[in-house]
Amino acid sequence: MIKQYFKQALVQLRQHPLISVISIVGTSLSIFLIMLVVMLQQVKVAPFSPESNRDRFLHIHYMTINHKDWGNDGTSNGPMSVQTARELYKSLKTPEAVTIYSCMTVSTPVSLPGIPAIGADVRETDATFFSVFDFRFVGGKPYDEANFDAGRPVAVITESISRALFSTTESVGKEFLLNHAPYRVVGVVKDVSTLADMSYGQVWIPFTSTDLPNDTWCDQHMGMMSTTILARSRDDFREIRAEAKRRMNEYNSILADQGYTLRDLNRPYDQETQSISFSANMEPDLQAARRERVIIFIILLLVPAINLSSMTQSRLRQRVAEIGVRRAFGSTRMEMVGQIIMENLIVTLLSGAVGLFISVLMAYWGTDILFAQPYSMTLNAPTVDSSILLHPSTFLYALLFCFVLNLLSSGIPAWKASRTGIVNALGGKIH
Repeated sequence: MIKQYFKQALVQLRQHPLISVISIVGTSLSIFLIMLVVMLQQVKVAPFSPESNRDRFLHIHYMTINHKDWGNDGTSNGPMSVQTARELYKSLKTPEAVTIYSCMTVSTPVSLPGIPAIGADVRETDATFFSVFDFRFVGGKPYDEANFDAGRPVAVITESISRALFSTTESVGKEFLLNHAPYRVVGVVKDVSTLADMSYGQVWIPFTSTDLPNDTWCDQHMGMMSTTILARSRDDFREIRAEAKRRMNEYNSILADQGYTLRDLNRPYDQETQSISFSANMEPDLQAARRERVIIFIILLLVPAINLSSMTQSRLRQRVAEIGVRRAFGSTRMEMVGQIIMENLIVTLLSGAVGLFISVLMAYWGTDILFAQPYSMTLNAPTVDSSILLHPSTFLYALLFCFVLNLLSSGIPAWKASRTGIVNALGGKIH
């Protein structure tokens, strides 16, 4: 039966080439625009290395602190200090792992003695960082707890930095200058896309090897550090948040003697909530963000569906006699509706495949524009590859939108055609 529907759809495309081309182009354009919106969201929440565990991440990127002398509205907002991160989150028992790292990368000169320096995006981390984020090592391994605790000047670098410094990716054990200080390479990893907000860098070093932990304010409660929690399962999110809330209350009772109060605004946030969080002192409205996307999808589906519906109606007018004959030989109304929708679905799926292909090409070619990150301080432009753009969910979304667009554009014309009386249909009339 499916084969017959496919043949019938091809016959209809050949019989009405102009209408067919307009329908295919219109459907492809609609799917193309919708899939661009989907991809813009997916790069923020879909898993890809080194953030393959995004579905199990909880983030505390910023914090808010108040002092009794500042009044109710007076706050200091930003990343937390190492001390605060350790007391509040590193001490949690429920998660699988908790990592503390610098809230952003810093462009830093790297070089070899006697050779001009190049800029590299440096992120300072603890040793657990490489257990939470799954970097793809091509040589060596991450620095361990012993190196971290001792504050040794060791580093993990990307392939591109390794080539720029040593003209090879086999640089484990070699030394380079990081801001004029000697560091030894212990691991080399695949380059990381800037779209991996929390893990991105070109050079990673222990924050104990620098004075970053001393970059604090508000009596050492605020600083330059963020935290990511890796849960064993999403089912643990509620328990982790409850434990974090209890720890916050306990810590605030200690800070009360100093007059300080820390506020988390319902942090830690999961990956989707964190992707729309842009300020420390405002809790993101996830439901509002989802409603906005739904409205965009509805507009992008309804507008072409209305135009495609009239084209479907036009094609059906030229098939009135065929509909009448089939009705005369016993076809029910539901069978006629199902056949028309299935024939149109085949065309819609073909057009949807074209639209998805174009959207992927546009994502590759227009990466700098489409995925530009606000307030980014990285040296690199955003990059995407198939592991970032193409997930099973991408194809499921495309299939879903094709199905919905098909129902919207062919459902009403098919229903009207099926309601036409046999005599009127045989006479070439459709109402």
